Amino acid sequence: MGKHVSAVKRGGNRRVVYIVAVGLLAISLTAVLVIRGLGSDGDGESGLSSRSCEGSTQIQVSATADVQPLLVAAAKSLEAKGGANGAPCARFTITAAPSAKVAKELASAADGRPDLWVPDSSIWIGRADDGESVPTVAVPSLASSPLVLAGRSENLENTPSWLGSFAGREVALLDPMSQSTGALALLAVQAERAKTAASNTQVAGVLVPLAQRLGAMAKPYVDVDGLLGKAAAGGSKIVVPASEQSVVRYQDEHPGAELKGVIPSTGTLLLDYPLVVTAKPTSEALAEAGKALAQELLTGDAAKVREDAGFRDPLLSPLSDGRGAGDVSRLTAPSARAIDGSLRAWLTLSLPTNSLAVIDVSGSMAAPVPGTGKTRMQLTVEAAATGLKLFPESSAIGLWTFSEKLNGQKDWKPLVPVRKLTGPQRQDLLGQLSGVKAVVGGGTGLYDTVIAAMQTMQASYQPSAVNTVLLFTDGQGNQDDPGSLTLDQAVQKLRDLSDPARPVRIIALGIGPQASSEELSRLAKATGGQSYVARSPADLQEVFINALQGR
Repeated sequence: MGKHVSAVKRGGNRRVVYIVAVGLLAISLTAVLVIRGLGSDGDGESGLSSRSCEGSTQIQVSATADVQPLLVAAAKSLEAKGGANGAPCARFTITAAPSAKVAKELASAADGRPDLWVPDSSIWIGRADDGESVPTVAVPSLASSPLVLAGRSENLENTPSWLGSFAGREVALLDPMSQSTGALALLAVQAERAKTAASNTQVAGVLVPLAQRLGAMAKPYVDVDGLLGKAAAGGSKIVVPASEQSVVRYQDEHPGAELKGVIPSTGTLLLDYPLVVTAKPTSEALAEAGKALAQELLTGDAAKVREDAGFRDPLLSPLSDGRGAGDVSRLTAPSARAIDGSLRAWLTLSLPTNSLAVIDVSGSMAAPVPGTGKTRMQLTVEAAATGLKLFPESSAIGLWTFSEKLNGQKDWKPLVPVRKLTGPQRQDLLGQLSGVKAVVGGGTGLYDTVIAAMQTMQASYQPSAVNTVLLFTDGQGNQDDPGSLTLDQAVQKLRDLSDPARPVRIIALGIGPQASSEELSRLAKATGGQSYVARSPADLQEVFINALQGR
């Protein structure tokens, strides 16, 4: 059982304090807040000066919107010190901007680069690399908030892990490509595998249908408050990966809401709000000013505003008054490579699918697989049927079989055209799969088939989808069909057919010891695709899942 974010009712003072803090956003109609640091008048006095510091440093700060009021409070505290006792004499312009947007702009070397940047998570720092340098971290964390799973109590009864919590639940995941909590949820699934030993098949069995379902939406989820409201509604089955701070804030603003937050037993990842120097060239003065701003955020009135707003300190100290989830077990923070890999995989998985499955029914597919009591054909059909369950109705999938001269003079036989996976289409595919049998004595007939399949998919190309030919075979080319193409001819033909502006890729799955990995690789790579080989047909289902993730 995971830890719960407390739903204990609290007095109105805390809510008022937070609302006042958020109200600072309205000081400027443009939501850009300018704080002038005041310094001494040069006579050694440490009191507040009646005029601005002479030659004050102008500092542009871009910050995620939820901490902008906190930075304003900290800057006001610096202002009150008037540049005395080592406080910087600076003028801060603090602008709210989404972390992913700023990272993208920094990476593209866009104009208007800020001097300092406070994203809500360190995951965006590496993605701000402009090819020359990665922004420098001046302060690793200004505040923190653990990732929780939010929903009604009845929807959070069994949360042993992030993966286990996602399975069988209606997960509303904020867009991982632009929202830190969505990205951290995916990364938590991967990070906890050191504890759960979840297989690729288990992970993909949850994430592939989730990505396909959310990818089919007209717009991704970006409004956490809206999702929390849906999750709290009576009868709702929705659960939302969100920051503890957003859940606590929602509870403060909606005291009667039936909303809780859970941290799965495996632990969680954090939003850590680093302060980063993004100016070029970098400046020690900017870094020191940023550190001074951070120090103000951790002390005095600014620290109280931070706590009231539901943020923890950088040490992850539990919130007071029973708020939040209490002590937290942390998962290992992901590397930059893991972050990039997870986000790229999600982007690919979330694209709609437009695919033709092409299954080998040559005689060798009737061979029994030791230890399973099944044939290669049966295991292949099972893998295809299982894979079909991963795709929503927005996907389009068709089915062919092939063997030498299977359909008159043609080696391929269309069974189900490529169409959206509505109920009838899905049933048609499953019905045809259940009737697929190996042809006794039939040769492979591979090369002519893959070329025909490529041409068919090019004719039904969908520009908003991933267009593929999913090829299942246990043999080698057309060695039993001397009148057909050679491997070299087939590879060249596929290259000639390939159109980078309308890509159709072959994803080839070899089955058993006779499958030629070299041959399948050449065919797939000629189209920009990939090949996979399950030497033991019993492993085909996991290999197929891996292939879907790498399409």
